[in-house]
This record gives sequence, structure tokens and C-alpha cells, in this order.
Amino acid sequence: MAEFNPSDIVSRLPDNYFSAIDEKVAAYQNKGIDVINLANGNPDQPTPAHIVEALKEAVELKNNQGYPPFFGKQSAREAVSVFYEREYGVELDPDTEVAVFNGSAIGVMGIPQTILNPGDYLLTTDPAYPPYYTAAKLARAEIYTIPAEERDGFLPDYRTVPDEITRKTKLLMLNYPNNPTGAVATRDFFDKTIACAAEHHFPVMNDFAYGAFGFDGHKPLSLLQISGGKDYGVETYTASKTYNMAGWRFGFAVGNASVIGALKLYHTHAYSTVFGAVQDAAAAALLGPQQPVQELGRLYEQRRDTLVRRLREIGWDVASPKGTFFAWFKVPSGFTSETFADFLLDHAHVAVAPGRGFGTQGSAYVRVNLLNSEERLIEATERIAATKLFKQASPL
Repeated sequence: MAEFNPSDIVSRLPDNYFSAIDEKVAAYQNKGIDVINLANGNPDQPTPAHIVEALKEAVELKNNQGYPPFFGKQSAREAVSVFYEREYGVELDPDTEVAVFNGSAIGVMGIPQTILNPGDYLLTTDPAYPPYYTAAKLARAEIYTIPAEERDGFLPDYRTVPDEITRKTKLLMLNYPNNPTGAVATRDFFDKTIACAAEHHFPVMNDFAYGAFGFDGHKPLSLLQISGGKDYGVETYTASKTYNMAGWRFGFAVGNASVIGALKLYHTHAYSTVFGAVQDAAAAALLGPQQPVQELGRLYEQRRDTLVRRLREIGWDVASPKGTFFAWFKVPSGFTSETFADFLLDHAHVAVAPGRGFGTQGSAYVRVNLLNSEERLIEATERIAATKLFKQASPL
């Protein structure tokens, strides 16, 4: 069979970080070994019934069996506008300030494509969600990362960015509530973010995928709630996490009209349209009862509390995340993120994600999900305790 070389840009792309972890886990599972997977980000709860019913009804509609509008159904874009006004007090024009697409990953990749040119800089944090690095490469842009350290609440300090970088920066990409650290943005931080964007005249994209999940009574802020937020900001959102619709692939972006307009044009060429029935179901999710979302947030908080408490009891002094469904735990002395992840998989059959995959600042951390039952989380802590790696502080 003939073999053909990929393009230069594809050749420079890294292997998918998460698929490599999945392969390691699968190797154990194929041997019949039970692995508790705390590494992935796939929600474990079902989609609420009223959303499923909305999809069933929508599939029967004749107008959903043909091509939907290129820019999304008016009803879906209006639902997004109602959602943002209800949840965040932000008014949006559904025609100019809302774009819908197949999952928020398209916004993460698409916005850099629509804004950046070769030689421009994408500014983001370290650690960061790995696809942000890929987004810069696909746009043939440069990337500069700002360390986000635990002592600062994992919030970057823009004053540390060299002037020659800020002059070339054409997009700042953030993610709060944050994957992988579980950090949340403060109003002061978002104020500083918008001030920096205004001073240097670049747009800010906040990946708001975990916007529904803040703990200890904290409701995460939308960037668009901040004064000047819509002038310089766009926000991507997804139904995947908030409504347990990960496989449904519905996401949207809102905010600055010029960025939204460019993204919509790009989307029509690169991805075409979103299945109309999925748009109808997403509208039902956004406009319908929000009690399932609140219950889901309480479930993740309860799991967080159980996991953190149990790990501290066995002698692993871990920090408690403020949001998302992830935790960011510092590895024991003598380990790197990779060697510790391998140790847990080999000796406890517990899978975690090595922090190094999220950037150099993640070298001393692992990311752990809250997407397993409390029983499985407790079992994971018992397996870790059985390795005798930690000096047990109190009996389980």
C-alpha cells in the first residue's frame, strides 16, 4: 500500500495526551485487572430525562431531518441568550453575539484560527488544558505561557509577561473554573484581565466549560459579567458538563461580536451545521428545570469532600479544589508526575493523569477526577493506602 507523508503542520502535532493514558489503562483491563480510572474527564451521570425526551420528540420533526441553518437555529441561539441573562445577568444579541457548534472543542480550536496569524502570540497559563497548545500550532502562531502557581490560587500574573510578548499577543486564552487545577477566578483577577486586554488591545477567550461547578457556596463568575467583558471577551460553554451531554456535542460561544462573527464564518466552512434535533434538546436543557444541575454540583462537592478527607487520613496532604470536577494533587517527595502516576497504576491499579501533560508547572502534580461513585473513590484511597507509600495519619 502506498504511504503518504502528512503535512508539516500535522507532523508537528503531539500525540493526544488523553489517548495515551487510556491505552495504559486498557492494557491492564485487557488482562482482567480492575482499574479505578481517576484520569479521564467523562461525566458518569446520565443526561436528565427531560432532555432525552426533548431529543426524541425533535428527531421526529421533519424540519430537523434536513440541513439546519448555517449559523444555528434561532431558537437555540435565543435559548443561549436567555440562559446567560438568567445565570449571569448578561444580555446577549442572539444574532451577533452567539455562535453554536458541535461541542466546545470547536470553539477552543476555532477561535485561534479566526484571530491569529503566523508570528502572532497566543498567551495562556501553565498548566493549561493540552489542546490550547495544539490550537496555537494549528493557527501557525507562537505560544507563551504564564506560570500559574498554587500560592497565587493558580491565577497568572500578567506583569511577568515581557513587553515584547504582549506587543505580539493577539489572543489570551483562559479557563476558569480551571482544568486541571480546580481553581476559580476572582473578580479582581478578571478585572485585571480585562484591563490588560484593553491596554494591549487583544481579545480574551475564557473556556467556561466548568462554569456550573463552584464549591462551598461559590458561583463561578462569567468573564462577561466584568465591566468591559463583552468589549474584549468571548466565552465558550458546553452542555457536556453542565447537563451530562458529553456525547451530544453541543457547545456555544458568546461575547465580542467581531470575534463571534469571524468564528461563525469559519464554522460554516470548516464544520457546516449542528443537527437540529440536538439544538432543540440543548435549548430544552438551557431553558428547562435547573434542579438537575444543582444536584450534580452537590454530588461533585460531596465526592470531593470524601476523597480529600480519606486521602488526608492516609497521610497524603492534598489541597481541596474550589470548582470543576477535577482535583490537582501534589505528588509525594521523590516522584515526578509521571513516575507517581505509573506507581499508582502499577501498585494500586488506580489511574491518574500526570500533571506534566498540562505544562511544566504540572511536573509535581497529578489530576484526579470526581467522576466515580463515593464507593469507588473510597476503594481507590484504600488501594493507595495499601501501597504503604504514605504514613497513615489515622485509621480508615
